[in-house]
Amino acid sequence: QVQLVESGGGLVQAGDSLRLSCATSGRTFSSYTMGWFRQPPAKEREFVAAIIYGGGSTDYADAVKGRFTISRDNAKNTVYLQMNSLKPEDTATYYCAAGRVYGSWSRRAYDYWGQGTQVTVSS
Repeated sequence: QVQLVESGGGLVQAGDSLRLSCATSGRTFSSYTMGWFRQPPAKEREFVAAIIYGGGSTDYADAVKGRFTISRDNAKNTVYLQMNSLKPEDTATYYCAAGRVYGSWSRRAYDYWGQGTQVTVSS
């Protein structure tokens, strides 16, 4: 069992930056692919970014490529999402997830989910 707790969300203005963190429990963190998803108001949850278990490969949705960076610290059992040049359309609840498959943007590829952290970007 893996438990995930996101933090770092908030209300910012367009152009600002935020860093989300996802702290995990369990001794097998380093064996999981970690992903970030987001769910805008009244929309489906969508893939944002993923990082393979060793950290050597990352993947991003087109909408965030070049602005967001996912990273992980296996010693701290934590994954991060650095978000720069934020836009109002980035407003969403952001979820951290852990899974065994890398390369899929599907929610079904992830087994464990956090409760989410709200990010609101004002124009």
